[in-house]
Amino acid sequence: MHLSTISTKIQNQERLTPEECLFLLKNAELLDLGDLANQIRYRKNPESRVTFVVDTNPNYTNICNVDCIFCAFYRHEGEAGEYTYSVDAMIENFKRSVANGVTTVLLQGGVNPKIPFEYYVEMVERTVKEVPEVMPHFWSTSEIIGMASVSGLEVREVLKRLWDAGQRTIPGGGAEILSDRVKKKISSLKGTSADWLNVMREAHKIGYKTTATMMYGHLETNEDVVEHLESIRQLQDEYHGFTAFIPWSFKPGNTPLEKIIPHYATPMRYLQMLAISRIYLDNFDHIQASWFSEGKKTGQIALHFGADDFGGTLFEENVHAAANFVNKTNTEEVIQLIQDSGFIPAQRTTLYDVLKVYEKKEAA
Repeated sequence: MHLSTISTKIQNQERLTPEECLFLLKNAELLDLGDLANQIRYRKNPESRVTFVVDTNPNYTNICNVDCIFCAFYRHEGEAGEYTYSVDAMIENFKRSVANGVTTVLLQGGVNPKIPFEYYVEMVERTVKEVPEVMPHFWSTSEIIGMASVSGLEVREVLKRLWDAGQRTIPGGGAEILSDRVKKKISSLKGTSADWLNVMREAHKIGYKTTATMMYGHLETNEDVVEHLESIRQLQDEYHGFTAFIPWSFKPGNTPLEKIIPHYATPMRYLQMLAISRIYLDNFDHIQASWFSEGKKTGQIALHFGADDFGGTLFEENVHAAANFVNKTNTEEVIQLIQDSGFIPAQRTTLYDVLKVYEKKEAA
């Protein structure tokens, strides 16, 4: 197996095998990966635009019973700092966000068995009716599985009820690495890779659009990364329900896993993950760079390694903050960061419809 052979396949728009993906991860130079990824990026998105969304990521509860050892956010019921907000409180939160120009609310929390299923349905219904300016991008797969458990409904029926309430998109959180070898170690109570894939498959069947994610930089190997990418590529072949892929690195601060993995993954590894995902996920239109999880400079560089999207503004975020990792920005800075990287910023919706293009101003 040779890099030149794989490069030829990519240029001929031929699908790579898992073995070829693994070869690239283990042997390819980073700049070579970036060059290949960029070729594909411009093939799929020919314009020099980089999209972003004005969003926020509040949490309605931090009570959770799945005890993932990579998480510093969750609390058990009765512990100091635990909370669950009412639907009324969250709707007021959303209304405040609209005043900042937010068009997407990415809402997640813990798997809290004390919350009845009706709470989630009401949250969607009231968001659609009372805050029509925002799209409800709600609930991880783990929360949806929790809803099924609490309600006694099948996952498909839970998703159908949320759809009937007005929800149309689901975030990709909860995947971590789709390798059961790793999941047994870092999130043994959260379910299997098949559980995550099943929720996404059922959602796509109904008509939802979702994102796919990957959290790396902990106990995974290159082989696990390939297994993850292959799993989501296969599911994308079935329904083409994923809008984008979003990789980010594990943040160890204040987590039980910190004792085993005390350090951050490097920017080099992030750029490698981003480029390899663009190369391998040939049926994904969008790859998202993360200024938030990797830092603004790395996020800018990522736009030259296959990414065509810069993520969201994330006006409110608590999960990474619990791990002592905080990056903040605003809409104006996101526009500037994209322009400084040599691209044209374009504000989008959750579904990647462009709302506004910020053409560069002519020099005086």
